[in-house]
Amino acid sequence: MRATDGARDGVGARPLPLWVAVPLAVAAGLALLAAFPPYGRWPLAPVGVALLAAAVHRRRLRAGAGLGFLTGVALFAPLLEWTNLHTGALPWILLSLLQAGYLALLGAAAAWVSPLVDRWRWTWPVLTGVLWVGQEALRARTPFGGFPWGRLAFSQDTSPLLRLAALGGAPLVTCAVAVAGGVVVAAAWRDWRRPAGHWRPVAGAGAALAALLAAGGAVPVGVRGGGDTVTVAIVQGNVPRLGLDFNAQREAVLDNHVNATLKLAEQVTAGAQRRPDLVVWPENSSDIDPLRNPDAGYRISQATEAIGVPILVGAVLLGPDAGQVRNAGLLWRPGGGVDLDQSYVKRHPVPFAEYVPLRKIARMVSAEVDRVRADFVPGTEPGVIDAGAVTVGDVICFEVAYDDLVRDTVTGGGQLLVVQTNNATFDVAEARQQLAMVRLRAVEHGRAALMASTVGVSGFVTPDGRVDGSTGFNTAAVVVRQMQLGDGRTPATRLGVWPEMALAALAVAALAGAAVLRRRRGGDAPG
Repeated sequence: MRATDGARDGVGARPLPLWVAVPLAVAAGLALLAAFPPYGRWPLAPVGVALLAAAVHRRRLRAGAGLGFLTGVALFAPLLEWTNLHTGALPWILLSLLQAGYLALLGAAAAWVSPLVDRWRWTWPVLTGVLWVGQEALRARTPFGGFPWGRLAFSQDTSPLLRLAALGGAPLVTCAVAVAGGVVVAAAWRDWRRPAGHWRPVAGAGAALAALLAAGGAVPVGVRGGGDTVTVAIVQGNVPRLGLDFNAQREAVLDNHVNATLKLAEQVTAGAQRRPDLVVWPENSSDIDPLRNPDAGYRISQATEAIGVPILVGAVLLGPDAGQVRNAGLLWRPGGGVDLDQSYVKRHPVPFAEYVPLRKIARMVSAEVDRVRADFVPGTEPGVIDAGAVTVGDVICFEVAYDDLVRDTVTGGGQLLVVQTNNATFDVAEARQQLAMVRLRAVEHGRAALMASTVGVSGFVTPDGRVDGSTGFNTAAVVVRQMQLGDGRTPATRLGVWPEMALAALAVAALAGAAVLRRRRGGDAPG
């Protein structure tokens, strides 16, 4: 990477030519894509960050935004391809373009701070890190509550940097990945036609990256407090067929989970399997409201009585008003039935999937919104469920991507993180991306965790982020594991949103500082 005029990277030097910058921007998105599951090439995340930073450096705002948008499309269109499997191309296209728009803002912001980088080269890694955190903070909150899928942190489930989540959550991991990318571009941005001395910055960058990885790997992780163990069973009953019509045979879906639990009970009675303290069924395991349908309630009670321990059931409940439903986790106890005092209603329904905001306007864009016939009503309380042997911190499906929703369950007393999900309308790539988020949450809060899916991928996660008992996709499975309980708090749990806010504030300060420097220079970037 070099300035086109061959100058020594001074303030007056020019950006890369567009015929170089455009392919770099596309390559940046593809490198970022390859870092995420199912590909899992996590070292490519800093490479993607570096390629985008190089492409937009010293550009005008519109050019920086355009290049950032190209990176966003190259990343999000294939990353979110699972959203078009059963709903058609339009929702996938609109969601991908919306998410790409945030990388357009990032590209413009990175171009805007170029004068700071040109004056103080050492700031490039730091500026890159805080700008990425600022972009992700905005994307996680807007519009309609945001969509944090594709955060840099979620690509690092097998990286040493994952351990940084215990100190500052997903924002700190994202910052570390972006800082690494900034180190790479700072070392590579020079006139390579002048060979003398190039080994020094390259060696320095290599040492800095090694130190960053070593620092991440040295962060202590594991269960916080507690020490007791509990035996948990995940029941993955599978569905008759994948797709949006999976619940057209919702009685069969419920029967699958009941029958799998009855079989587990037989194995326990025969001594072939350890008796669990808790059984977890996934989201949508009973799309028949078991509180209003006696047959559904009876079937769940039958399974509970047979296994002799509580079952956490993922159920769709009617109401509270006509045309409304709730996505809930219900604790069903043997001998007593459902315990409504120990239940959780999903707090963040997915817009345009579980409810339709601005329905009249949305219908003008696509009549497909009417597939959502009943709007899901959000709950108000964190998913802290006392199951007797264990207090569960429950979130449902995409909620695992939202920092505050998971943290609330831990600060509320959750000893074990549970993610109930239904991947029947998606594919294995989406399921593995979601499991990567569960791994980060386990490290972030020092809690063992599990993901229970109707079709897979289900699995257990240790507090240091390792996966155990992972199931296949589109198959039935029952997995039983002992899990260690935690009751302490990591630095990330204690700090909550403050690391993200501090890093985002630094991003705002950098933008303001660049504005001051630009006024002194009296102009915009040249390219």
